Amino acid sequence: MEIVRNPDGTLVVPVDPGRPREEDDAELEPEGPTIRVLHPGEGGYDEALAEWDSQQHPDREPAVSTASGREQAMHLLHEVAEDPGHAVAPALDGVSDPEASAEALRHVLVGGVHAVEDFTKEVAEAEGGEPIPAHQATKLIGEVLSELD
Repeated sequence: MEIVRNPDGTLVVPVDPGRPREEDDAELEPEGPTIRVLHPGEGGYDEALAEWDSQQHPDREPAVSTASGREQAMHLLHEVAEDPGHAVAPALDGVSDPEASAEALRHVLVGGVHAVEDFTKEVAEAEGGEPIPAHQATKLIGEVLSELD
């Protein structure tokens, strides 16, 4: 089962059921994987979003961030976050290399929640304002990657 990204940013992820502790409990355990819905900011969300992104293009090489791609990604995230409707398409108009920006954002996601937190601090330093909360930044990164794909 693949991870599903819902329009609201939540992720539906497969979860293998745990092993029963006693043989009598074996009848109560469901067979096969179950699912869980993860919300931005919830434990495991960043990792699941990175996995979802890699599932979209399984042949893609691992994400590599360049300096120019990271700068564009910071500006892009700032623009999307500043827009009241979080519109991605207008923010992409100002990006000269969308693929490099996407790679930089993927690279941030692979780093997990601490990488996202550090990235939002860099965005605030470069673009001004306060750092975006990590859960909000992760959701916006998912929206940007969806639009770019």
